[in-house]
Amino acid sequence: MKILYKLTTILLGIVFFSCVENQPAMQLKSGDLLFQGATSSKLSEAIDKVTQTGAETHFSHVGLLEIEESGDCFVLHASIKGGTCRVPLAEFLKSEKDSLVTVVYRLKEPWQKDIPAALIQAKTMLGKPYNFSYVLSDSSHYCSEFIYKAFEADSVFKLNPMTFKDPATGEFFPTWIQFYRQLGMEIPEGEPGCNPNGMAESEKLERIGILKP
Repeated sequence: MKILYKLTTILLGIVFFSCVENQPAMQLKSGDLLFQGATSSKLSEAIDKVTQTGAETHFSHVGLLEIEESGDCFVLHASIKGGTCRVPLAEFLKSEKDSLVTVVYRLKEPWQKDIPAALIQAKTMLGKPYNFSYVLSDSSHYCSEFIYKAFEADSVFKLNPMTFKDPATGEFFPTWIQFYRQLGMEIPEGEPGCNPNGMAESEKLERIGILKP
């Protein structure tokens, strides 16, 4: 039994190491959430500006990690360019070349049991377009909505009233005014939603470390 235990530990170590080269200390697990920093794009900056929580986090994107038995690592997420998709981890890390950082968060032990079902649910939502309206929908999804719905059956994450106002002025952020004008719809101020910064602040998550491309 001891030999089998040691062999299992070694194999798991190989799995963790194979996901991210040159980062042997980073022990990734299926179900980890990968938060990406705000980029220089106007939309990314606008998301970050209106979703700040007071913490030292500046996230505008999030994905869900899946590690296969072979050790191959994939990220399920809702991408502006690709819609809801499943991509290799290396591709996800390089998808935003000017990302400030990609940070790994993990569900704490009481919620680890919810991960297998969440991964199954996430896969049922693949192939849908990106939800540019940020109004909850079953036909399209934005990044944190995709994660929220993956775990929705177990009520892991919560929805909160959305705001698109600059916290410094109390006025609608100019980027959002232009954005929704182009969509031909009213700004959905106060409607239920979620965002990467708020999700990262969940008491059900713990920060694990930083990943680099």
